[in-house]
Amino acid sequence: MKKVLVICGTGIATSTIVIEKLKKWLMQEKLIDQVELHQGKVAEAVDQRKDYDFIVSTTIVPDYMKEHVIDGVPLLSGVDVDEVYQSIRERI
Repeated sequence: MKKVLVICGTGIATSTIVIEKLKKWLMQEKLIDQVELHQGKVAEAVDQRKDYDFIVSTTIVPDYMKEHVIDGVPLLSGVDVDEVYQSIRERI
């Protein structure tokens, strides 16, 4: 099972929207049983990044974290959503 952290600046607003979209997509793709979703803020992710297989972020992250992060902004904007889902599928 993959552990995924969904983060935003405060861990409240945009991460909640993204996590709900991810749950819906994971259920449609029959991948929901393969993923454990967690929610948080970027400040926590800096220290906890090694506890997760990857991170989906709607905010800027430090350069040293970028290899663990998928940009989740397209899930908010609706632009390039398929690329985000493909990146997530590849990591699962």
